[in-house]
Amino acid sequence: MPTISQNKPYRIGRSKTGLGLFATRPIKKGTKIIRYFGPILDSRKKEEDAIENKYLFELNNRWTIDGSVRKNIARYINHACKPNAESDVKPRKRKVFIRAIKNIEPGEEISYDYGTDYFKAYLKPIGCKCESCEKKRKKKRAEARAERQRLKEKAERKAKKKAEKLAKENEKENEKEQKKEKAKDAKGRTKRLNGNANGKHLSGHDPARAIRTTAAAKSVGAKSVVGANTRAGAPATLNA
Repeated sequence: MPTISQNKPYRIGRSKTGLGLFATRPIKKGTKIIRYFGPILDSRKKEEDAIENKYLFELNNRWTIDGSVRKNIARYINHACKPNAESDVKPRKRKVFIRAIKNIEPGEEISYDYGTDYFKAYLKPIGCKCESCEKKRKKKRAEARAERQRLKEKAERKAKKKAEKLAKENEKENEKEQKKEKAKDAKGRTKRLNGNANGKHLSGHDPARAIRTTAAAKSVGAKSVVGANTRAGAPATLNA
């Protein structure tokens, strides 16, 4: 790891994406923090144009800085979609400086936007891990969890209402069945009572038989009276 002078306002430290550059003291907005340097490549030369690595910094259509050399401490500065620094490119001088665009506090990681081309080629395929994107992903995950919970609670409420509705329907059906059974029992009792009333008194006596028995008794009684009177010498015919 390159040695950094204690007079410099930054240090190399561990970051979410590996190594990063961190402020060691307050850096005011507009301050030139560090220079991004390395061999200058000429795109008109095939051997230089064929060089490929993720530390290439294009100055213009012709000149490119190869920042892969270890002495280029600026290469440790990571990309951020909402950075606290920016690249100040000077094509004619073939120089690039990293300049603060806001006040940077000690311990805060220094970052700048690498640009659209670099983002599409290197960061988009694996997903940007800058703080801003991490917050967006965290927010989306929280929203997704909240949505899943909302749908779960909605499904539970729906299932509960369905169960309650089914229970009420079953209860009404049971009540109907009970009413039918009661009506059926009442009808049967009424039929039995009507049948008993047509044939016998509730006490178990047959009224027709009782009438017949009474009439027979009267007839026997009348014969006895006639016989008695005949034996006494009275006329055989009784007065009506």
